[in-house]
Amino acid sequence: MLDKLEFMIALAREKHFGRAAESCGVAQPTLSQGIQQLEEMLNVPLVKRSSRFLGFTPEGERVLVWARRLVGDAQAMRKEILGMQQGQGAQLRIAAMPAAMPLVASLTAPFQLRNPTVRFTLLTRTSDEIMSLLHEREIDAGVRYMSSAPSGDVDEVPLYEERYLLLTTAGGRYGDATEIAWSELAALPLCLFAPSLQQRRIIDEALRRRGVEVRPAIETDSILALTTHVRTGRWVSVVSSLVGDAIDLSGSLRVAPIVDPEVVSSIGLVVSKRFPLQPAMAALMAEARRGFTYEPASQLDGQASN
Repeated sequence: MLDKLEFMIALAREKHFGRAAESCGVAQPTLSQGIQQLEEMLNVPLVKRSSRFLGFTPEGERVLVWARRLVGDAQAMRKEILGMQQGQGAQLRIAAMPAAMPLVASLTAPFQLRNPTVRFTLLTRTSDEIMSLLHEREIDAGVRYMSSAPSGDVDEVPLYEERYLLLTTAGGRYGDATEIAWSELAALPLCLFAPSLQQRRIIDEALRRRGVEVRPAIETDSILALTTHVRTGRWVSVVSSLVGDAIDLSGSLRVAPIVDPEVVSSIGLVVSKRFPLQPAMAALMAEARRGFTYEPASQLDGQASN
């Protein structure tokens, strides 16, 4: 039964019978036959019939939800039992938005010190990708912007209130400023994060409310690319306070708070309610609820050396 459900999950992921079969390590006829047997067992069509994959029927979509739950539970059980036999702990998979990655070490490092057998796999994904991976059970948790109206199938724990900064150079415009208004950005040459990132969408909305429509000369999904372009002195940028903490400001780069108004966005740890949490993930969520404190990387380094 589980192998047939795994075929469904692979087909949903690959959207192609041949690639799905290859990912499962079986021949395509074996995969097709397994899905047909599942349809006969449930007495409903699960896949829209064609020479190529066209999607699932409504019943197939529902079976897919159960498939991810059942297969995920079985895999989690195997990993936990194997870990007990080998003296290893759980492995937690966490995906974070690029701009939120500096926050993750404050979550994982103290927990791992208290639970040394727990291992982490950390991925960088967009906010939208995180939700998709959660519901497909490809990750155990995400670090992303919290929903203004959270749905009933996720559980969120607030971690951090993000604010926004102008990133410039010491010798550049506003290099000695103590703060800057959003409206003043209209006249500046901007290098910003790509529109695919939610932080960029938040920045665009804040500017739009002040009557500013931006056309940045440089767009990127890389913090390194953003900072190196600003360091040339030709551009300025808008970054979050988390990114500001991660940037080396001992050289030419400077930051100044952007106000009028001060924009605040909440970042949280989010898990899916569709699936039961493995014990280590439940413990991490409980610790975050009891009182998470963000520590910039420099302070974490200091703790590690003590």
